Amino acid sequence: MFNPDPAAYLPHRRPFLLLDRLVELHAGQRAAAIIEVTAGTRHFPNVLLVEAMAQLGGIAAGHEEGEGGFLAAIDHAEFVAPAAAGDRLLVSVRVVKSFGRLHMLEGEVTATDRVLARAGLTLGMGRL
Repeated sequence: MFNPDPAAYLPHRRPFLLLDRLVELHAGQRAAAIIEVTAGTRHFPNVLLVEAMAQLGGIAAGHEEGEGGFLAAIDHAEFVAPAAAGDRLLVSVRVVKSFGRLHMLEGEVTATDRVLARAGLTLGMGRL
């Protein structure tokens, strides 16, 4: 059964849990989530967009409870525009390849119809 709460899949909690709500999940394939940048947010650094993609990637790759995971590599990152207060961000990731416990992903963050960031990420599942 699909649970839209990212906290059901990740050990992160606020303020480190960046995702507000999952809107799509196909484990092992792709996922999408929403981040509401509140009006009270004075600054949302672009590097947090990569962290949001990594968090969603852990969910998309099929992270299992208690397994742990880590961002192993940022293969490329492109920051196109900053997030602004009041933006509703759509974070999307797609699993490109999986090699055992390593997963290569492509991610994108958009606001309305403008791209804010894109990145290729490699995630490792399990403890180091």
